[in-house]
Amino acid sequence: MAEEQEVPLQRSVSLSVDSPIWPSFFTVAPLVIVGTIEPDGESHDLAPKHMAMPLGWSNYFCFACSPRHATQTNAQRTGEFTVSFPRPEQIVQTSFTAGPRDETGEKPDLDTVPTVPSREVRGVLVRDSYLWLECRLDRVIDGFGENTLIIGEVVAAAVAEGSMRTEEDDDSDLIAASPMLAYISPGRFASISQTYSFPFHTNFKL
Repeated sequence: MAEEQEVPLQRSVSLSVDSPIWPSFFTVAPLVIVGTIEPDGESHDLAPKHMAMPLGWSNYFCFACSPRHATQTNAQRTGEFTVSFPRPEQIVQTSFTAGPRDETGEKPDLDTVPTVPSREVRGVLVRDSYLWLECRLDRVIDGFGENTLIIGEVVAAAVAEGSMRTEEDDDSDLIAASPMLAYISPGRFASISQTYSFPFHTNFKL
């Protein structure tokens, strides 16, 4: 009888972990804009983040950052930050929030991004987004190479009427009518309008 041999399901390429592996393939992530208050106590900073997500099932939100970024230093100084979820048609505005600072330390491109004041924390939210979060800083965890994890507790939240889930509306129709913006790392984005129900196992429990 011939000896059975293990056959790989598909060909694969081993990646070296001596350097970051992430540029070697694509991954899907949300794309949000984090807002903080600058050291003058009045002006605001906005910055795009894609390594961002809810943390657990309670009202906590986190994103990866760096001590070299004003987003982290501002959040640690003030103890608060905002999060706006832009729509696909706001991709250019979202790009402007990543603009460089000028010789005075300001980001002039932010003048092109419409904002509204936040309610419970000091800061602003990006107008015309579909979801807004206001967070108080819970903790900063370092030790991820040069990066940190910024964790905030959501103390206020609002969702655009056209993006609010209800029992009357079909989820797929809701997303089709109000597409979502995704970041395809590295360097690409997508507008998500077509979705499908996930095939949960019959014994699956949240």
